[in-house]
Amino acid sequence: MLTTLNAIPPTRIWQDVLARVIHGEQLTLAVVELPPGGLVPEHRHVNEQLGLCLQGTVTFRVGEETRELGPGGSWRVLANVPHEAQAGPSGAVVVEVFAPVRDDWAGLEQAEPGPPRWPSTE
Repeated sequence: MLTTLNAIPPTRIWQDVLARVIHGEQLTLAVVELPPGGLVPEHRHVNEQLGLCLQGTVTFRVGEETRELGPGGSWRVLANVPHEAQAGPSGAVVVEVFAPVRDDWAGLEQAEPGPPRWPSTE
């Protein structure tokens, strides 16, 4: 499958957090958009998670470690470790990879179509 982010409909992951998701056979790739102050509350899952901040800032807590990350900041969340994230005042766009596939996202609500926040079209 070859496509662009603009062609992938956004999925509502949390209340105001959207992701454009590509599922492979063994992993999931998501470009996640958090609005200003957007919160991903503490949770845990069986998936290992790697992430990279592309735009804006996000304060990420993994286990007992908390750090504010900007573009180029990265994280690793091992399976079943509690974690949470909150976007800074300008929001954030992050890319995340999960293994195995995030099957739990299959039934989530699709959000209104619209252009992705990243990459910028300006």
